[in-house]
Amino acid sequence: MLPSISRRHALLFGLVGLLYLAVVLAILYDSPLVDLDWSLQQLRPYRQWPGALPYLDIWVIAGQRGPTAIAACLWLGWRCYRSHSARPLLVMGMALLLLNVTVGGVKILTGRLGPHYAHYVGSPELFSGGSIFPSGHTANAVVTWGVLAYLAIRWRRTGAALAALTAASIGLTTVYLGTHWISDVFAGWAAGALVLLSLPLAEPAVAALDRRVLAAWHREGRFARPAPAAPRPRPAA
Repeated sequence: MLPSISRRHALLFGLVGLLYLAVVLAILYDSPLVDLDWSLQQLRPYRQWPGALPYLDIWVIAGQRGPTAIAACLWLGWRCYRSHSARPLLVMGMALLLLNVTVGGVKILTGRLGPHYAHYVGSPELFSGGSIFPSGHTANAVVTWGVLAYLAIRWRRTGAALAALTAASIGLTTVYLGTHWISDVFAGWAAGALVLLSLPLAEPAVAALDRRVLAAWHREGRFARPAPAAPRPRPAA
């Protein structure tokens, strides 16, 4: 049975879902959003400040799943050890699984080519064997840094703001570098946000897995809390 969520949460989930669907339909039906894609691509912003390209390439790495997921999971593994709970890693694993399934599925279905491989000006470049829509960099940045904010014990609002700024800047940087259309980034933001909004619904499954993992670890003698020290005998008066 799914847990209950607030009306505000449900409304936000619905609005983000509609936004995601609107972007997908706008690409499929060759709307003015595709014209905006081409207008930005023809500006070739990466040629304006070529000296900044190496630094921007490094910054975009913060949106790649491999480096960010490894760094985040190392930190969350430490959190698991300190809290005697597998929940931090299980939440991240659940989020990355949802991300891979949902974003990967849309990438396969749309088959969109990126700006550097586009064939015809004004074409949405769909079903051409590409894998650019939605932006995986952007969606991964939303999910990875968003999960860290979701799991934060203190400074959660600050963490959420930093996660949002990081995801926004990484998405826009991919447009500047010419590796993504702006519509890819819009869809990536929405796709990542939907994964984050789905996490509260997955909490019962995470809790059940956490209990099983902890039971297995305790059977193997791991994560066992140290026994309290025996009281010292008082000296005779």
